[in-house]
Amino acid sequence: MSTFITRLEPSGTGVRLAVKDLIDLAGVPTTAGCLAVADQARPAAADAACLAGARAAGAAIVGKTTLTELAYSAAGINEQYSTPPNPFDPELLPGGSSSGSAVAVAAGEADVAYGSDTGGSIRVPASYCGIAGLKTTHGRIPLGGVWALSPSLDTVGPMAADVAGLVTGMTLLEPGFAPAAAPAHSIGRLQVSGETADPRIESAVDEALRRCGIPVTSLDLDGWRDALGATYSIMDAEAAVTNRWLLDEPHRHRLGTMVRERLIEATHVTPEQASAGRVFQARWQATFALLFQVAGLLALPTTIQFAPPVAGEPTPGHTRFTAPFNLAGLPALAIPVPARHRLPASLQLIGPPGSEELLLATGAVIEAAAGYRRP
Repeated sequence: MSTFITRLEPSGTGVRLAVKDLIDLAGVPTTAGCLAVADQARPAAADAACLAGARAAGAAIVGKTTLTELAYSAAGINEQYSTPPNPFDPELLPGGSSSGSAVAVAAGEADVAYGSDTGGSIRVPASYCGIAGLKTTHGRIPLGGVWALSPSLDTVGPMAADVAGLVTGMTLLEPGFAPAAAPAHSIGRLQVSGETADPRIESAVDEALRRCGIPVTSLDLDGWRDALGATYSIMDAEAAVTNRWLLDEPHRHRLGTMVRERLIEATHVTPEQASAGRVFQARWQATFALLFQVAGLLALPTTIQFAPPVAGEPTPGHTRFTAPFNLAGLPALAIPVPARHRLPASLQLIGPPGSEELLLATGAVIEAAAGYRRP
């Protein structure tokens, strides 16, 4: 098991920063967690654009972290570079695709880590590893020098032990960033059609919201499964383009079995399916514009389950509560909250485009009220 693909001797003296190995770091090859990519990789000529603030701040970059191959799964398993161990229990999945970034933070090997999130790849490992993670508004953080999976859904954001660490991470990504002066005036507790989480997770989210003192209103949201279908159609259609060359020989045989099979399936998404997904996307974004007229932020669980076992049958549903927010392009915060379970639950807060400042101010209030303390 390995948290890092490349460990580095830090040159900076500031915050210890781990970087997901699909973000270019000058002088270090970018592997995207994939041997087929590593075969062709050369040391990056320059940093990815999102690293400029960290360099200017003197961040101590401790290494490039393991990820699910090509960032194309939320389970966190990597058949080639090994799977980072969940810090609560190595028999449990760490979540992905930003698995190594989450584990580096949870294990105390980094103060902040950068991850990417296309359908939940920051929030799912944050949930399974008991840390905080922030999916940023699509387009807010530049993606130049970041390995592409699905450009219309891809985002980069910070991961940290708590909300204060996420604020630090955002100041590295966006110098001058500061949380809002006050939390949201109201929160809409989303109930999504046809989906529910483990009752202990649902209860933990409700209890954390009750404790925070911010008015909460229950809101129903229809169309959730259509949104999931649209998200996956767009993601797969774009992944089949960005990574199509990896299905050619000699690269094909260097792919892990799981990612090779998924890429092959992605090539079968028709242009009509992808187009229908984009038409639905516009309606979906309009739906949230109406919801934010009722409540300042929205809340629901981050994942439908606690971290499942590594062994045994693959567990579906890792991104069922996260992917539709990528389709909407919205920022989303995941924070751990106490649950009647040996693992914490994870509460997800959703805001309008560009509301990361409000999300973190509100998340800090909820975090303090919920009182989760990592053992």
